[in-house]
Amino acid sequence: MKVVLFGRTGQLGLSLSAILGAGMEVRAYGRDELDLSDRARLRETLLRQEPRVIINAAAYTAVDQAESDAAMVKRINSEAPAIMAHVARELGALLIHYSTDYVFDGTAREPYTEDSPTAPLGVYGRSKLAGEDEVRAAGGPHLILRTAWLYSNHGRNFLKTMLRLAGERDELRVVDDQIGSPTYARLVAEASVQMLAVMIDGESFRTERSGVYHMTCQGAVSWRGFAQSIIEMSGHAGRVRVTPISTAQYPTPARRPAYSVLSCDKLARSFGIWLPHWEVALGQCLAHARGLA
Repeated sequence: MKVVLFGRTGQLGLSLSAILGAGMEVRAYGRDELDLSDRARLRETLLRQEPRVIINAAAYTAVDQAESDAAMVKRINSEAPAIMAHVARELGALLIHYSTDYVFDGTAREPYTEDSPTAPLGVYGRSKLAGEDEVRAAGGPHLILRTAWLYSNHGRNFLKTMLRLAGERDELRVVDDQIGSPTYARLVAEASVQMLAVMIDGESFRTERSGVYHMTCQGAVSWRGFAQSIIEMSGHAGRVRVTPISTAQYPTPARRPAYSVLSCDKLARSFGIWLPHWEVALGQCLAHARGLA
């Protein structure tokens, strides 16, 4: 089975590249190999490769920078997925596309379901929601996987930032009024491959399972609470203090959802998949990092 993966060098892309393999011919592209804003080249590349599965783990994710770069954000987060989706339909391929909790405004007080009203607060969230709409509108087999608060041992993310700062400072000031579910990218990649296996039905796909699914670790915590657990589980607790601050004390160009916990019940019902509690996943990630050292 031929798979084309976009986002090779990102957190999800690296994890997917490590897991995909047995029985699959994977062609992975990073931004250096293929500029997703080049729509003609993207379409030509997909038609030439003729994959059976397209996985889009690429996105413009610099949320604050996006506020002043809306045209490029639209090309990468909305228009590129549209091309992937239409080519996938032409080829009879499955598209797996990743989205985000930023499609919601954060005013809820209970976990968002896949059917909850969307209301993105900024350019990034609006572009990702538009990308979802494009994938659905194309009408081919697809999985739109919304995840949130991703971290891993690779790339730039909250976990790595906290570990770096813990080696430089004795106090970390972290926002305490934004609530979400920290999610280990490797677990998202593993679950995605499980979903792919279920979607395959001989020479076709189980199109009745196409749709949007939420995929995060279980439980909820603030960024400060997440930082506190990172400090404690990495052995810095006796030396580094984590001080809570408000969002107002840490202003950013882009507004963040104050509450972005996602209900993953649909994923469990349809595919029998539950990601572990975020604390368990954090322990797994740190243990894996120690194993690589």
